[in-house]
Amino acid sequence: MRTADIKKIQMVDLRSQYEKIKPEIDAAMQEVIDQSAFINGPQVRLFAGELQEYLGCKHVVTCGNGTDGLQIAMMALGFKPSDEVIVPAFTYVAAVEAIALLGLKPVFVDVDPSTFQIDVDQLEEKITQKTVCIIPVHLFGQCADMEKIMQLATRHQLKLLEDAAQSIGAEYVFEDGRKMQSGTMGDIGITSFFPSKNLGCFGDGGAMMTNNPDLAERLRMIASHGQKRKYIHDAIGVNSRLDTLQAAVLQVKLKYLDSYIKSRNKVAEKYDAAFKYNPNLQIPVRMNGSSHTFHQYTLRLKDMERESFSKYLTEKGVPTMVYYPMPVHLQEAYKFLGHQKGDFPVAEALCGEVISLPMHTEMEDEQQAYIIKSINSFFG
Repeated sequence: MRTADIKKIQMVDLRSQYEKIKPEIDAAMQEVIDQSAFINGPQVRLFAGELQEYLGCKHVVTCGNGTDGLQIAMMALGFKPSDEVIVPAFTYVAAVEAIALLGLKPVFVDVDPSTFQIDVDQLEEKITQKTVCIIPVHLFGQCADMEKIMQLATRHQLKLLEDAAQSIGAEYVFEDGRKMQSGTMGDIGITSFFPSKNLGCFGDGGAMMTNNPDLAERLRMIASHGQKRKYIHDAIGVNSRLDTLQAAVLQVKLKYLDSYIKSRNKVAEKYDAAFKYNPNLQIPVRMNGSSHTFHQYTLRLKDMERESFSKYLTEKGVPTMVYYPMPVHLQEAYKFLGHQKGDFPVAEALCGEVISLPMHTEMEDEQQAYIIKSINSFFG
């Protein structure tokens, strides 16, 4: 099989996904244009209600993007400058950025070397009298060990914010058999609708989930300039809203989310079967108790050079990505926290060893077979 014989391989094929539901998407967007209610149109409220029903939570408050959602959530919880918020050391910058912007102190915890989720065994030792919150990031599409994290948060009277930007649709099963959706277990959950997300719109977008009516009201108020009624401002707020056009797109795509997750798992299973016996490749390790939505399919390389591996695949027409090449605590912007190389050895090792393969809902069998063949040919 030659690369010329198959459709161009992409990390995420948004165009093909759109083409399959084009009539529905186009009609939904045209309705918004015809109504011309581009800000806070009826589709925003309708989508929030539909997502609320899908997730089984009591309140969904939409916002401009996932990072805004993190900031608004911490504002709603009333954290004060110098309060400490615990985050994993291996993550995207968004949660840490929101913490720092509010004058709070990010406190890093290393991650599990197999699952890449926050290491719950190291959590308690990082809690001080200044700690107010834990933010587990449900990385790459599965939930962190929420049962233990929730027990710890309750014991120390800490707030719990879930960064569910990569895990919308993942289900967590507690030891007693209870099931809850990612983003609905903490005080507030946050998700992103960035186009490449499992539930993505055609621009920026985000949402906050909570089961607390008072928190929901405060989230809405802060996201709308701190006002409950127009021109009456009860708190300092921000301007963060989901565009009506984006809400209309999300209304359509939400109907397909379960099938999208199923398609991603099918791709992941084929990758697993192809690479599970390769001593140089650690396939994704599933968390106990959590389903996986495979926002990314991320390998950990063992005893090999990532750059040469990536270059070889690029030459074969197979794209790859690295999430993430540098840990947040070593970034220039966060040097003020005083961390040094070696402080979080697992996170630092992962940044040099992880690589993500193409993963999307429209993966064709021929494309994936070619990706697998190309990877295997690297090893001779």
